[in-house]
Amino acid sequence: MIGKTRQRPATQIKEVFDPEVGRARGVLRRPLPAGKLSHARRSPPPDLAYWIAHYWMISWDLRGCEPHLAENLPHPNIHLIFENDSAVVSGVQTRKFSRLLEGRSKVFGIKFKPGGFRPFLKSPVSSLADSTVPARQIFGPAVDALTAIMVSSSREAKKIAAANAFFRARLPEPDHTIALADQLVARILAEPSIKKVDDLVNRAGIGKRSLQRIFNDYVGASPKWVIRRYRLHELVEKLGPRSRPDWAQLALELGYFDQAHLINDFKSIIGYTPAQYQSQFAKRS
Repeated sequence: MIGKTRQRPATQIKEVFDPEVGRARGVLRRPLPAGKLSHARRSPPPDLAYWIAHYWMISWDLRGCEPHLAENLPHPNIHLIFENDSAVVSGVQTRKFSRLLEGRSKVFGIKFKPGGFRPFLKSPVSSLADSTVPARQIFGPAVDALTAIMVSSSREAKKIAAANAFFRARLPEPDHTIALADQLVARILAEPSIKKVDDLVNRAGIGKRSLQRIFNDYVGASPKWVIRRYRLHELVEKLGPRSRPDWAQLALELGYFDQAHLINDFKSIIGYTPAQYQSQFAKRS
């Protein structure tokens, strides 16, 4: 009698996003070996876009499949995250983010613009660095009703509408420093030639001490940290499975003293060298 061959579960990945939001950046992409994974990124309405960057939703069904390790490089943003009947506020994470996905679950997140969470927290955003706090601690018990909707099986549109209503009822007064903080971070991302804090000082026309205060109070991480992380984001985007980078040249382009400095910085954040990361990428592609 010939035994039945056990079929490997199929892989289904769905990634959707509004054009103005774009694809996720800084993801250490490892192909999903099996199971279902969905990732959506949606824009906030114009009246909330001063504070909120976008809404994101991730769901997965890996029942009967091996767990999947999801990792990404950190961003200078605060997130309000709903999962498993709870809501937490996550500060800027200075280390690599890792999450083992298994079983079946879903997460709804609100990503605030750099500076956008400052009026809700009412204190320096750097106080949240590398930490998470219950959302109730900042928004009070009113956030419980929102949490119930966000962790339910309601459709995406209903959850977004609930988030819109929640924040429209709590709109803070406009603060010109929020817009400035967002512009400074956006400039670092858009201009790879900004390789050190002095470059940003010269282009923005803001004194270094003032710049440090803005980033500490509104962004939650130093300008040096933001510059270095975004340069590492660029490196990750270049490390495709078939690329053959000139490490010495890349180090210069990204603002490092030399190749060893780039490799050490990459390893200190990601846990392995750029070449080792590229090798893992190639094996799974």
